[in-house]
Amino acid sequence: MSQKDDTTAAYTCNEYRMEMILLALEKQMARPDLTASEKESIQTEIQRVKKEMDMV
Repeated sequence: MSQKDDTTAAYTCNEYRMEMILLALEKQMARPDLTASEKESIQTEIQRVKKEMDMV
């Protein structure tokens, strides 16, 4: 019988969701047709998501 490792936190649906949002935003940043204001807006949103995920 295996024991659960209590040192690792459970990976939640919300964490997965935030990762997918971050990936989508980063994919948008790679578009060559973005204007400077669109890039700035996306970058701001990326920073917000990273902060929410405690990545900053």
